[in-house]
Amino acid sequence: MRVAPAGGTAVQDHVALAEIELCGELIIAASAARERLSLESIDEVLRVTEERRDGTGR
Repeated sequence: MRVAPAGGTAVQDHVALAEIELCGELIIAASAARERLSLESIDEVLRVTEERRDGTGR
């Protein structure tokens, strides 16, 4: 078994951290909803409509 050396040498993947945060927000929204989330609700939680409105989306 290998152990990472002490001293703050951890690498952070900012894209992965952002995806984890969005998944957490989606889980919270789904658990608070009484019914299944609509596609529009999911887009709102994931801030997809904001990107499209700004012109930064695909």
